[in-house]
Amino acid sequence: MFSGFPLFPDQASTMAGEVDALYFFLIAITLFFSVLIAGLIVYFAIRYRRRSEVELPEPITGSTKLEALWTVIPFLIVMIIFGWGAKIFFTLSRPPSDAMPIYVTGKQWMWKLQHLEGQREINELHIPVGRAVKLVMSSEDVIHSFYVPAFRVKADVLPGRYTHLWFKATQPGEYHLFCAEYCGTKHSGMIGKVVVMEPADFQAWLSGGPPAESMTARGQRLFQSLACHTCHKSDGTGRGPVLNGVFGKPVALQTGQTAIADDNYLRESILNPGAKVVAGYQPVMPVFQGLINEDALSQILAYLKSLAPQPAVQPGATAVQPAVPPATTQQRRNP
Repeated sequence: MFSGFPLFPDQASTMAGEVDALYFFLIAITLFFSVLIAGLIVYFAIRYRRRSEVELPEPITGSTKLEALWTVIPFLIVMIIFGWGAKIFFTLSRPPSDAMPIYVTGKQWMWKLQHLEGQREINELHIPVGRAVKLVMSSEDVIHSFYVPAFRVKADVLPGRYTHLWFKATQPGEYHLFCAEYCGTKHSGMIGKVVVMEPADFQAWLSGGPPAESMTARGQRLFQSLACHTCHKSDGTGRGPVLNGVFGKPVALQTGQTAIADDNYLRESILNPGAKVVAGYQPVMPVFQGLINEDALSQILAYLKSLAPQPAVQPGATAVQPAVPPATTQQRRNP
C-alpha cells in the first residue's frame, strides 16, 4: 500500500502491516470526527440561527440519552485504540526466544554492530530474510535512537544501559537506517542501511573474507585476561559465584531481594559490582567502569550467555562445593 510514496516506505517486516493498520485506523477516526463535528457546526449555525431580534431560543435542561451517547462512544473508541496499541507494544517488547542476537553501539556519529560469529560492521547491518533479529543496544556517549522506517521499529539507545529491539524482515533489499534522536552537530549524518539477504546469501556473506574470531571467543579471552576466572570458578570453589547458566535466572542478593540476571544486571555487575552483591559473597570485586569499552562489554556479555549450566552431581559421586545463588561477574577481583 502506498508503495514508493515518500511518507509510506515499503512494509518490509512482520510488524509493519500491524503498525500501519493501527495508524490508518487512527487517521480514519480523526477524519471521521473532524468532518462530523465541522459539518454539525455549520448545520447548527444555519439551522438554529436567530432570525429576528425578538426571537428567543427555548431553554434546554439536558438529555441523559445524549450525555450517555457522547460518553460511551468515545470510551469504546479509546479502549479499542488502547487494546490494539497495547497488543502491538507487547509484541514488539517480547522478542522470540530463537531471535538472532546482534550487538549495536551508538557513537557520535556512527552505528557499530557486532555479529556473534565475529563480523563487525559500521553503519550497515546484514541480516537474513525470514529470521527474527534481536538488537542489544547501548551508547558510548549520548542518547541515540535506532530507527528503520521500512520495519516500523524504533528504540532509544541509551548510555549506561542496554535497550532491545527486534524485527523479522519479510523481503530482501536495502532499507534506510536513521538516528531519530538529536545527538549533536552531525546528527543528520548518522545514517546507514539494513541489507536484507536470502539465507544462503547471508551465510555466504558471513563466511566471506578472513576468518573472524567470534564474540564468544573474544569475550572468553577478555574474561581470562582480566583474571575473572580466578574468582568465578565453575566448580564453586572461587571467591565469586558460579556464572555457568546464570543468564536469565533469579539471583538472591545480600539485601534479601532477588534480581534477574538479564543484560542490564550483568552490565551493572561488571561495571559497578557493589551495587548488587550476591548473597553469601563479599564485595571484593573491583570496579571496571572506565576500564573496558562498550564493544568489550558486549563480548564479555556474549561469553557469559554462552556458559552452559553445570551438570548435576550424580548420587554417590563426590560433590563439589555448590555455588551459593548463581550470579554474574559480581565478585571478581584481580589476583
